Amino acid sequence: MASTVELSTAWLEWLVLGTAHELMLFASVGILLIGLDDLLFDALWLATRRRGPSLIPNAPPVEGRFAVFVPAWDEANALPVMLQRTLGAWEGEDFRLYVGCYPNDAATLFAVSPLIARDPRLRLVIGSREGPTTKGDNLNRLWSALGEDERAEGVLFSAIVLHDAEDHVHPGELALYRRYLGENAMVQIPVVPLIKRAERWVGGHYGDEFAEAHGKEMVVRSRLELPLPSAGVGCALTRTALALLAIERGGEPFRCDSLTEDYEIGMVIGAYGLGTRFVDTVGPAGDRVVSRGAFPGSTEMAVRQKSRWIAGIALAGWDHLGWPGARRVDAGLAASRAWTARWMLWRDRRAPLAALILLAAYVGGLLSALGWAGQHLLGWNAVSVGDGMRLLLAFNAVMLCWRMAMRGHFTARWYGLRAALLSLPRAFVANVIAMLAARRAIILYLRMLRSGEVVWDKTEHLENEVAHDDGFARTVAR
Repeated sequence: MASTVELSTAWLEWLVLGTAHELMLFASVGILLIGLDDLLFDALWLATRRRGPSLIPNAPPVEGRFAVFVPAWDEANALPVMLQRTLGAWEGEDFRLYVGCYPNDAATLFAVSPLIARDPRLRLVIGSREGPTTKGDNLNRLWSALGEDERAEGVLFSAIVLHDAEDHVHPGELALYRRYLGENAMVQIPVVPLIKRAERWVGGHYGDEFAEAHGKEMVVRSRLELPLPSAGVGCALTRTALALLAIERGGEPFRCDSLTEDYEIGMVIGAYGLGTRFVDTVGPAGDRVVSRGAFPGSTEMAVRQKSRWIAGIALAGWDHLGWPGARRVDAGLAASRAWTARWMLWRDRRAPLAALILLAAYVGGLLSALGWAGQHLLGWNAVSVGDGMRLLLAFNAVMLCWRMAMRGHFTARWYGLRAALLSLPRAFVANVIAMLAARRAIILYLRMLRSGEVVWDKTEHLENEVAHDDGFARTVAR
């Protein structure tokens, strides 16, 4: 009996310590590679701080009417408030706002119809297909309606602005687009998440990530004049650019079979050699011109949203876009920038691998802790860490501190010191969501491949639930 117990304990010791060692080795090497990738990008950000296109456009401002596309499915709560807020913010501007709805979404139709009946700046577009289809399909219906209006009125629109049903637009947004679209096919402004006080952990991690992504990632790409991914909100495109994509794609500029049609359209425009620009500046009142919007505050909704991003960008996006130099449309991308553009695509698509490395690190760390407990309680052999492994762990720890410092730096710039301090423990929340989202993204992608169907996997936003933490609200006033 005693020998059986000893054998069982020995087997458990071998399993725990052996698995922990292999997982920690895999995770450490993976963290090293991704850490070096991030470190190189940080160095590029520092090296290009004085480089890039002039902040003042050389071309004259774009004249003419703008079209604003707002696709909607099941947005009866948020959309009416958004429309009223937008009409008030852009009073005096020359624009028409196209609202895309579905015939089987009666609640949204009833909610917005009174507003649309009263204001000629609003145009309701009801698709022929029942929803939800995809956001790209909805946007294509809006593009078709814009063409109908142009033919009927004999006037071409100048640009198309993209927004979502829960967005808070900035009063100076259209004026900014007019300034910069004269020499660019697409202009993107920063996206600032609005976070509920009670959701500062799950919802707050969006603020941390967008602060770094739109404070560093997009800035570097714009400085290097590389293709920029559109965020799908706070984004304007010239009508000429969308018409070019429509010609290329049989009359519809947005992909109907994509979960991230906004990301793809920006990358394709850049691959054609057309100018794309990220602009982070202040308006006449001294506040930053940004697009604010609600983001999920629960783990379930955050996982759903991020799994859609991962499936659309890292998995399906690989199928749709390939790599620079592999497609005819990439001829507009200079050869000298091709490898840099590929590097940016790698960074966009590494999320599933990063999630696997994180999972290995957490499981390996847990098993190592069990091994140390077994050493003290059951007399197991001491956990052996070689000099090479010890050096690797130490280097990774230094890079982790640097990574957290960078995240805190950008969060502090956007949201203040209190939010920056919270961003450190919030990194664990972000990692857990990333791992869960990567798993769901793979399942979602395989389901898309098997069925050939793509459905708008939208997240819910209740407008009357958005109550903002003071630390997050400050980003608009600074």
